[in-house]
Order: sequence, then structure tokens, then C-alpha cells
Amino acid sequence: MAKVVVEQELTAEDIADIKKELGDFLQPYEEMFARQEQVMHAAVYIGGRMARLTRRTIEPIAIESDLKRRPLQHFVGAGKWEDELIKAEMARCVAAEMGKANGVLILDGSGFPKSGPESVGTQRQWCGRLGKEEQCQVGEFLAYAASGSVTLVDCELYLPKSWAEDKARRDKCHVPEDVTFQKGWQLAAAMVTKRGAILPHQWVVGDENYGRPTELRDHFHKQGEQYLLEVPADAKIRLVRDGEGAWTHADTWAGSLPRRAWETFTVRDGEKGPITVRAVKARVYTPRTKAQGTERPEVLVVVRNDRDNKSWTYLATDSRSSLKEFVRVGSCRHGIEQAFEMAKGDVGLDEYEVRSWIGWHHHMTLSMLALWFLVSRQRQLKKKRIVITVAQIRQILADLLRRPRTPEQLARRTRAQARRNEQSRRRHWARRGQRPPSRILIRTPMD
Repeated sequence: MAKVVVEQELTAEDIADIKKELGDFLQPYEEMFARQEQVMHAAVYIGGRMARLTRRTIEPIAIESDLKRRPLQHFVGAGKWEDELIKAEMARCVAAEMGKANGVLILDGSGFPKSGPESVGTQRQWCGRLGKEEQCQVGEFLAYAASGSVTLVDCELYLPKSWAEDKARRDKCHVPEDVTFQKGWQLAAAMVTKRGAILPHQWVVGDENYGRPTELRDHFHKQGEQYLLEVPADAKIRLVRDGEGAWTHADTWAGSLPRRAWETFTVRDGEKGPITVRAVKARVYTPRTKAQGTERPEVLVVVRNDRDNKSWTYLATDSRSSLKEFVRVGSCRHGIEQAFEMAKGDVGLDEYEVRSWIGWHHHMTLSMLALWFLVSRQRQLKKKRIVITVAQIRQILADLLRRPRTPEQLARRTRAQARRNEQSRRRHWARRGQRPPSRILIRTPMD
């Protein structure tokens, strides 16, 4: 007989201490900052990631907290604190709260459009967010999925070769000397090695950007990491059972199979009913160069959702895992889409105006920490059988963090904005080699 779980309604008592919980949540990270003012700035910035602001960048966050902009700007953009220490502690906390032996590490990249060329790592390159090549920065991200939750746990900025070899631009954006050009999959491999030692997991998954490079699949194989990585539908393969048989393509092979060769599985219960797929697997070889060494068998997995007319093709570690397990793990890959949706929508991962190497990593680290706070609070409420989204928790916290303003505070905020606007106006005129006219002499269309 199925177990019946009765959902509980959220009460005021369930969220009354959420502001205090944010303070308690940040305590383990405080010792990783050099000074007490950094601790304060970290709390302000993380709170600002969840605030009700039109744009969650440094200046609006400082204004909302009634602080000066420059100290907060320095803290994020050039502050002497190690984001690596924060990420390592966050990974330990994630492992303690939601770690499971069958956890999944998920790899994915994300592009951040930038209109100008000055921000570190910016060039015309593929931007998945826009679905085309565009002027942008690209970050490699790692998410962790286990115990019914998913959250981002690491990231690295991809530094294009043109940037890595340009000393002037490196110096201007304060790129550390030990940072060299690395391909996206190499950055991903390093993150898996580093965080995988902390986060209990059974699989590593990723899209075609990670499935295509034979070197990455070989790296995971040598490291003893079980992988399930997406590859193009027309990936070239040869069935192991055919020995020296002819090469074919994955989609050609799958299309030649009779209906009875496929197995049907229910992935999960969706809003519109159960989501079912059919799948098939086979041991295969893939083409290799001499430098890549001798052939080794892998498992080809093809999954199809006939209702939505979608299909996914994977290469996996050669193992005795069941087809049902491959389907389960493959479905976990889409968890990073959920993680990005939460990160960008609820903590403004893509809302930043820093240009330096340090600034980019500091912003991303604090944003991921804000996301982990929301996910961990959601998990605590779920233990009480309360169904609530991360977005709803963020909205509650944003309202509770709002402070009533006195007329003096509002006037001070307006004066500060006016001074910054005037400074910006003067800089724009100065770039044209001209002196700006007095404010009172500026004519408007209404004059």
C-alpha cells in the first residue's frame, strides 16, 4: 500500500526566524574573511542577491543597505579574500546536508552577454543563453544533485587563448600569473576532481560539450569516475559484438532496431502526468587517434520521449549498470537547468558589473552561497512536509529584509544618487575633451 504524505500549510512560525537563520547560515564562513568589515560586506552582498531590486548590482545593493558604494565595490571586485575557501566550505556543508552515495555531479557552461570588450574573458564566442555567437563571458559550472535537491557548487571562468596570451589585458583585469589557457573540458575535469573528493557521488553527467572530447571521457575512466555524457545523435560507433564490423552512426543503429528492442521507463511524475521514455543500450567502440591510444569499450545509451519528439544520445562508462539506472542518471542532467533558473532568477547570478578576474569569481561564489542558503531552507521546510519553492522563500526573505526608511535616509540616498549621476555626466563630457555645462544651463526638450 502506498504511503500517504499529508502536506502542511506554511505558518508565520515557520518563517519568523528566517533572518536569524541567514546569520546562522553564514557563521561557518566568517573565519575565511580577513577582517570583520569583510564579514559585514559579505552578509550585505548575499542579502542583496535576494533583495527586491530592479537590478542586483553593487550600487543598488549598497543603496538598499544605506552603505557607501565604494567599500562594497572593493570587497567584491578586489577584496583580499579567497573564494576557494568559501567554495570548499560550501561543498562540505552541501555534502553534510544532502549528500548521498548515488549523488550526481552535473557539468554545464553558461554565457553572460557583455556589450563592451573590457570585462575579463570577453570575446565573440558561443553564448548558450542567446543560442548564437555573441560578445560574452563563458563560465564552466558544476552542480550537485542528490536527495531530491540540486544546487551549484563550483565555477571557473573560461579564459580564451587570445586573452591568456595578452599580457596587457591580463594585467588590466588582474588575471593571476598561474592562470593559463585551458579548454572548457579541462576546467570541468579539475572541478570534478576537486569537489568530487568532498561530495559523495556515483556519476558525472554533462552535455555534448563534455561528451565530444575523447580526452575527457578517458580522464574520467582513468580516475575511476563513472560518466554519462551526451554526444551528437550521429556519433560514429562500432558495436563491440561485431568485432571488426563496419562503422555506423548512433542514430542509424537506433533507428534500425525493432520496437521490441526498446524498454519503457517512467522518469518522473510531471504536472501533466507521468513522463515516460523508451531506451536502449549497447557496448560500442568510438573512433580514436593514435595519440588517444587503443580502443576501449563504452556504453551507448539512446533515450527517446515520443510524446515530445525528443531524444538524447549518451556515451557512458563500460559498466554493468542497468538500463534503468542509465535513464535515471540521464534525467538528472537537466537538474542544472533548474539550478541555473534559480541562480539567475532568485539570486541574480547574471546581474553583475565587475570586470576583473577576482571580481567575477567573488561575485559567482557569493551568489552560489546565496542560492545554497535558499535551497537549504527549502529542504528544512520540506522536512516539515511543507511544499514551497525556492522563489517563494526568496520573496519572503526579501520582504523581511526590507527596512523602513526615515525621511533623512531617503534624502541621503537621493543625494548620493545625484552625486554619482553628476560624476558620470562629467566623465562622459571629459572623454570628448569638453567641459560640461552647468546643470541649470542644460536645455531639455520641454524648455
